[in-house]
Amino acid sequence: MYNNLNEELFAFIKKSPTSFHAIAAMEEYMENAGAEKLSEGSVWNLKEGGTYYVTRNKSAIIAFHVPCKEFTGFNIAASHSDSPSLKIKEDPEMNVENQYVKLNVEKYGGMLCGPWFDRPLSVAGRVIVQDGNKLETKLVDVDRDILMLPSLAVHMNRDVNDGYKYNFQKDMLPLFRMNGSKTDFLSMIAAEAGVEKENIKGSDLFLYDRMEGRVWGAEDEFISAPRLDDLQCAFTSMKGFLKSQSEKSVSVLCVMDNEEVGSGTKQGAGSTFLYDVLRRINFSMGRSEEEYWTAVAASFMISGDNGHAVHPNYADKTDPTSRPYLNGGIVIKHSANQKYTTDGVSAALWKQLCENANVLYQTFLNRADMIGGSTLGNLSGNQVAVCCVDIGLPQLAMHSPYETAGVKDTEALVRAAKALFESSVEESGYGSYRLIKSGC
Repeated sequence: MYNNLNEELFAFIKKSPTSFHAIAAMEEYMENAGAEKLSEGSVWNLKEGGTYYVTRNKSAIIAFHVPCKEFTGFNIAASHSDSPSLKIKEDPEMNVENQYVKLNVEKYGGMLCGPWFDRPLSVAGRVIVQDGNKLETKLVDVDRDILMLPSLAVHMNRDVNDGYKYNFQKDMLPLFRMNGSKTDFLSMIAAEAGVEKENIKGSDLFLYDRMEGRVWGAEDEFISAPRLDDLQCAFTSMKGFLKSQSEKSVSVLCVMDNEEVGSGTKQGAGSTFLYDVLRRINFSMGRSEEEYWTAVAASFMISGDNGHAVHPNYADKTDPTSRPYLNGGIVIKHSANQKYTTDGVSAALWKQLCENANVLYQTFLNRADMIGGSTLGNLSGNQVAVCCVDIGLPQLAMHSPYETAGVKDTEALVRAAKALFESSVEESGYGSYRLIKSGC
């Protein structure tokens, strides 16, 4: 049971070297499920019982199912499509002593630098191509070993094992080719896109690790793959969405971009994308402004972004009493300074959902003397103020190009997401909520 689902997760991750590819892969899932594609620039004519999806920037997607005109609220599962990486700059080729050619790159997100060295890398992303008076977007995935970040030998840096501060402009530039090679970078990208080099007018290209996902351990307890943060949450939420329908609430799958750099883009959690879609659903179904706000009050959202498991070599880095482990179930994230949206009410609702689905859950808090990260829930809340809980799947080596998680936990979030989308929340004011199973 676990292996089949995790192998599907690995296949999804392999098809998703960048956020653009992840959204394209999710579009394929939606099309296969019979969902109708919408455009933000067109009029929406939604129907009761319909399943729809819309993308923004081709790197964020919102899919939803409308049960009926009299729906009571929105049940939302949010995650993000991007992962820390190295983004390729414009005119990237740099000649080194007329012998080597390396590529000029810049850091995207808060990456762990060390694991990027001495492993085969490739390039993927999108190019903007001029076709007459039109500009079209084409996805590109070179999908072969073309780059490497070779380490400096210990003989030339005897102190490297005592700690090293990476300089991104010096240390993190990948080797691409010998100077005498006939293949220049932009020509290679143009060939992959099937266009002429001079017709490429813009690009968003990233390095990625080509190592595929693996199940491993003495009894196959673990999984490792690139970009588990946060494609594991995006994948599991999508699977739960596609397996379920509600009779009373609008099911909303929301996968945003640019979480790793603050979410402050038109396709990020800080944008109006979710707000715009929810309001358009409401008005397309002939409902009033007042009915929109009552639906928001009866809504529930999970902000899904993987969390830190107790590390076997650094157990002291975890809070003394909140100690999540791989294969221990879904992590509920708490933070007194509201880095996470979870409060007593949203945690209680999520625990009840997990218990209804027979899914294990555990808690995560940072040590009081350590500053933790944040995620997309509190930023989405600036646009759509709904009861929200921050959750994720426990993992090790977060922000490494190759991350590790538990073999059982993928399936746990699929079941919990399904339970979310088959429920509705009744809000009676003054912090009183009732969870109702409303699946078809």
